[in-house]
Amino acid sequence: MHRYRLLAGSALAICLAGNALAQDADRDEIIVTAQKRAENVQDVPITIQVMDSDAIESLAADSMADIDTFIPGLEVSAGSPTQPRYSIRGIQTSDFGVGTDPAVGVYVDGVYAARSGASLLAFNDVERIEVVKGPQGTLFGRNSSAGAVSIITKRPSQEFEASLGLRYGNFNKRRAEAMLNIPVSDTVALRFNGVINKRDGLFIDAGTGDDLNFENNWAVRGAMSWDAGANTNLLFRYSHDELDQDARPAIGVVETFDYPGNPPVPPDPSAFINPFDVEIRNDVINNSETRNLDEAVLTITHDLNDNLQVTSISAWREFQTNNREDEDGTADVHTYFDTNNIEDNESFYQEFRLAGENDNLSWLAGVSYYDEKAMQISSTNTNSDTIDTLIQNVIDGRRLFTIVQRFIDVFNIDAQMFGHTWQEDMFNEGNYQAYAAFADATLEIGDKTSLTVGGRYTRDEKEFSWFNDLRTADELDQNLDEVAGLLRALGASPDDFKVDFVFDLSGLVGVPCDNGVTVAEGVECINKDTFTDFSPRVVLDYKLDDDTLLFLSYAQGYKAGGYNSVEVASRFTNEDVDNFEAGFKTDIDDINMRLNGSLFYYKYNNKQSISLIAAADLPNSNVPQYLVQTADEQAYGADLEAVWNIFDDLTLLGNMQYLNQTYANRITRDGTDLTGEPTGQPKFSYAVGGKYTIETIDHGTIDWQLMHSRSGGTRCNSISVAQGTCGSQFANFEVGIPRQRTDARVYWRSPSKRYQVGFFGNNIFNKRYVGGINNLTADVLGTPFSSISQPAFYGVDFKFTY
Repeated sequence: MHRYRLLAGSALAICLAGNALAQDADRDEIIVTAQKRAENVQDVPITIQVMDSDAIESLAADSMADIDTFIPGLEVSAGSPTQPRYSIRGIQTSDFGVGTDPAVGVYVDGVYAARSGASLLAFNDVERIEVVKGPQGTLFGRNSSAGAVSIITKRPSQEFEASLGLRYGNFNKRRAEAMLNIPVSDTVALRFNGVINKRDGLFIDAGTGDDLNFENNWAVRGAMSWDAGANTNLLFRYSHDELDQDARPAIGVVETFDYPGNPPVPPDPSAFINPFDVEIRNDVINNSETRNLDEAVLTITHDLNDNLQVTSISAWREFQTNNREDEDGTADVHTYFDTNNIEDNESFYQEFRLAGENDNLSWLAGVSYYDEKAMQISSTNTNSDTIDTLIQNVIDGRRLFTIVQRFIDVFNIDAQMFGHTWQEDMFNEGNYQAYAAFADATLEIGDKTSLTVGGRYTRDEKEFSWFNDLRTADELDQNLDEVAGLLRALGASPDDFKVDFVFDLSGLVGVPCDNGVTVAEGVECINKDTFTDFSPRVVLDYKLDDDTLLFLSYAQGYKAGGYNSVEVASRFTNEDVDNFEAGFKTDIDDINMRLNGSLFYYKYNNKQSISLIAAADLPNSNVPQYLVQTADEQAYGADLEAVWNIFDDLTLLGNMQYLNQTYANRITRDGTDLTGEPTGQPKFSYAVGGKYTIETIDHGTIDWQLMHSRSGGTRCNSISVAQGTCGSQFANFEVGIPRQRTDARVYWRSPSKRYQVGFFGNNIFNKRYVGGINNLTADVLGTPFSSISQPAFYGVDFKFTY
C-alpha cells in the first residue's frame, strides 16, 4: 500500500526538498523520466521531487497551485490561472507578455507548454509530477534555466478499469472525475477521463451582492495505445480544457470619497485599510477569465534491438485566453480602470530521440523543432470621468471636464463630457521557431563511479511586432468637438485629449525598428532576432554502497532573449545560469529511512524582469509603465528530504529548503544600487507531516494524514518596502510575512479497495495573508489595491474503483 514519506522533525534538525509525498512505506522504487529514460529516482543524480496520483488526491488538489506549498523551492502564483508564474529556487519570469519566455519549463507528457496561459491545467488522470530543480538545459531544453515541472498522465493499460470520484466542500465546492480504461484487443487499449470543477465565490461584492473569485472549469482527455508490432508502440493523447470564471478581485485599501473628492495622490501608506476589513467593491465591465485549450500528442517508440530505441514525439497545441480584471479596487466611476489580456496561441513540436545502452554506457541523442504563433492584445479600459480625475492629479491640477460640463449645463449646450468609454490597445504578434540538437551519455567507470556528460545546442529565431493606434473614444471626441471653443477659452483644445495616456509612445518616437520604420502611433514596428546557445552538463556520481549515491554536477541553463510586449521596439538578450551542485541519496535500512540532500550555488546572468516604474522616474510620461530591468543574481542553498517509516503503519515525512539569493549586480532606473542586497526570496521553507494507517481484515483500512508547511518572510531590500511587497510600513497590516498552512485528511477504504470515503481539510487553521500592494493606479488615481490568500477549505469525497 502506498505510504507517504518522511521526516521526523524531532529527529532531524534540517530537512530539505525531495520526493517525500510519493514514497511507499517500504520505500519501493519510484520510477522517473527526468533523464529521458525510466530510472529509479534514487539512482538519478539530480534533485527531484515526485508527487504521484495518490499524493495529489490526498491533498484534494485541483492544479499545481494547490501543491506547491508542500514542495519547498517551488512556487506557483496563480491568482490569475491564465497568467500563472512558476518559480524554482527563487528564479522566475515576472513578465506576462508573449514576447518573453518563462524560466521554469512546464512539460505535459514530454511536450513544452511555452505560454503561461496553457501551463496551469486541471489535474485529471495524472500519474505523477516530477519537479526537477536546477537548470535543465541539456535534458529538457530552452527556457528551463530554473528547473522543470514535468506532468505525466496515465496511459492506457491492458486491464479493464473504471472509476468515479466525487468531492463536495464548503463554498459549495463540487468536483467530479470519471475514468474508463478499455482493452479493445491484445494490442489496442483506450482510456478516457473527464473532470468538472465548480465553486462559489470566496468574496461577496458589497455593492452588487455578486460572488467574486468563483471557479468553473472542466477538462477531458482521451488516449489510445497501439502495439503496432512486436517492437513498436503508438500512443496518442488528446485533451481539451475549458475555464470560464471571473477574474481575481481587487481589494481597495484606501478610503473612497464622494465626487468631486478623490483619494490623495500619491496615497499615504500609513492610512491604508487592512484588506480583511474592506468591503470589496469592483465594477469591472464584463468581468471574466476564460481559457479554451486543445492539445494532441503522438508518441511513437520503436525498439531497434534489445539495447536501442527510437522515439518520436509530435505535438500540436492551441489555446485562447481572456482575462479582464479590475485595477482600481473601487466602484467609483471617477476612478474606473480595468485591463484585459487576450491571447491566441498555436504551436507545433517535433522531437526525434535515439537511446541506447550496453554494459557500461547508456546514452541518448536527438533533435527537435518548435514552431509557435502567438497573438496578444493588452487592452486598457477607462472612461471620460476617470480621465477627468487623471487630468487633475497628474497633468493640469484642475478637473477640466468638470469645468467644461458646468458651462455646458449653464448655456444648455448639446454636449456631455462624462460617461464615455476610453480604450487603449497594444497589439502584439510573435512568430517563433526553435531548433535543437542534444546528446547525453553516462559512462560507468568501474563498479561504483559514473560520469555523465551532455549538451544541447539551441537556435531560436524570433519575429515580434507591436502596433498601437490612437485610443478609441469616439463619443467623447464628438462631444469635445462640440465644445472646442470652451476648451480654447480654458487654454486647451480637443486635440490635447486625442492622445494615449497608458501606451504613450511620445518618448519612443524616432526609435528604429527592423522593418525600416521608426516608432510612432499607427505604425507597426517589427523586430527580428536570432539567439543561439550551447548548454552543457557534467555529473560525477559515486556509489558508496548499494544504498548510497553521492554526486557532483555542473549544469548550465538558457532562456532565449525576447521583447517586452508593452514597450515598443524593446529587445533583450539571452539569460543564462551556471549551477554547481553536490548531493547524496541514501536508504538507511537499519532504521527504515530514506534521506536525500544537496548543496547548490548558482549565478544567474542578465536576468530580465518587468517592473512597474513610477511616472516620476520616466521621461515624457504621466502614468506608470511596465518596463524591462536587467540584473545578475546569485544564490547558494541546500535541499534535504527524508522519509522515515517508523512502523509498518506510521510514516513521518518532511522536506525543507534553505536559499540565500542576492543581487550580484543591479542598478535601478532611479540609480539605486541593490548589489549584494536580497532579491526578496525567503531563506527557509519546509513541509512536514505524517501518515498513520489502521488496517483490519474485515473492515478495510483507515488512513490519517496531517501535513504542515511554512515559508519564510520576504527579505526586504532598499526598494521593496516602497513597492509594497515587503516590510511593516503599513499601520494596519503587514505584507511579506511568513506563511503557514496545515492540511488534514482521513479516509476509509474497503477491504477490496473498491470503495473509498474521506474527509479533507486544507488550511484548517484558516491562515490568511495579504498578498502585497498593487500600485498600478496608485500614483495616478490614488487607488492601490491588494489581494488575500485563500481561506480554509474542507469537505468530503467519495471514490469508486473497478
